[in-house]
Amino acid sequence: MQVFKFGGASVKDAEAVKNVSSILKHHASEATVVVVSAMGKTTNKLEELTKAYINKQENIELLLNELKDYHGSILNDLFPNKQDAIYNDIENVFVELLWILEEEPSFSYNHHYDQIVSLGEILSTKIISAYLNNDGLKNKWLDIRGIIQTDNSYREGNVDYVLSETLVKTQLLPLLQNREVIVTQGFIGGTSENYTTTLGREGSDYTAALLAYFTDARQVVIWKDVPGVLNADPKYFKNTKKIDELTYHDAIELTYFGASVIHPKTIKPLQNKNIPLYVRSFLKPEEPGTLVKDGEKGNTATSYIFKEDQILLSIQPKDFSFIAEENLSGIFNLFSKYNVHIHMMQNSAISFSVCTDNDIQKIEPLINDLQQHFKVLYNAPVQLMTIRNYDQETISKLSQHKVILIEQRSRNTLQMVMKEDSF
Repeated sequence: MQVFKFGGASVKDAEAVKNVSSILKHHASEATVVVVSAMGKTTNKLEELTKAYINKQENIELLLNELKDYHGSILNDLFPNKQDAIYNDIENVFVELLWILEEEPSFSYNHHYDQIVSLGEILSTKIISAYLNNDGLKNKWLDIRGIIQTDNSYREGNVDYVLSETLVKTQLLPLLQNREVIVTQGFIGGTSENYTTTLGREGSDYTAALLAYFTDARQVVIWKDVPGVLNADPKYFKNTKKIDELTYHDAIELTYFGASVIHPKTIKPLQNKNIPLYVRSFLKPEEPGTLVKDGEKGNTATSYIFKEDQILLSIQPKDFSFIAEENLSGIFNLFSKYNVHIHMMQNSAISFSVCTDNDIQKIEPLINDLQQHFKVLYNAPVQLMTIRNYDQETISKLSQHKVILIEQRSRNTLQMVMKEDSF
């Protein structure tokens, strides 16, 4: 069997959904689990809705109607028969969303985020499953929240591997004996209290890797709008190059530093069982893409990774004491408490600098807690640039007209936190 993952760009409109059906007809010649993200920019819109709900803003109805209109337009293009059961299914999901929004917020922001934002994946998979069935590709829709079980770390659910594997083998695998295709959600899971959790932004890749690990799949294919893993983001570079093959080690390095083509948690489950990962283009599905597999030969191509909207925190003891092990232990505990991931860190005698995502819902309470014992300074927004296999000419070119706040080099990797030069 195999696992396919389709991201939001691959199902952004009716034509894209039809393309997914075409890909599956040509490439799903064996039992296949299809993991799908929310359609287009639905997750972003649901994040806006969550903030509006928590802050009791007046644009809740507007945002809700925009979501309804977007999915309704796709439905109209895919299902000419307005009596099709899918219309009622999608309406029921929006009724569920409306029920959430009518209740007073009574839990944490992260908890409400997961209950609201997760519905994007429910909407997309219901539509895609229904269309595939109408298009002659019989499949079973599966609610992954009953399979991938996590703790209650909302927005960063920690997967219970033992329980999830048991549920995969008892509930998912039997379905593949009678049906060749299962359509399910990425990014989301469930708790023992029947609440929904998410696995971290862009976590659908991770879902695909987990399902491959639990089922001993032959391969995982991530279908993207790029020809494979590129040496740089085409948003920043015109002349990007496709990397034909990567080792697990190189892939982990690239994703750790922020390469967005693969979610950071994806590689480890696949490496543990030596399951190959292909990154292929849904625009040109016959092309081979990039293969990620076991191997010793490292990637020597120069790769560029940019992370925008970052914040640089400078943490200093109030009593002018050294940044020693005791201080660092307390600092790391707070970062863990608020699920803030460190992308770069550097310390001097009396200062500890950290670059991370400028996520206000996490950063504000973190800073408030840190300020109980430390002086905290910050720069935002800043950009984190990582170059693998760097040279000085490239560094000079990319840092031109930028102020370099901190820099860190190893033998193969350079990281710089920069901001625009205002002079």
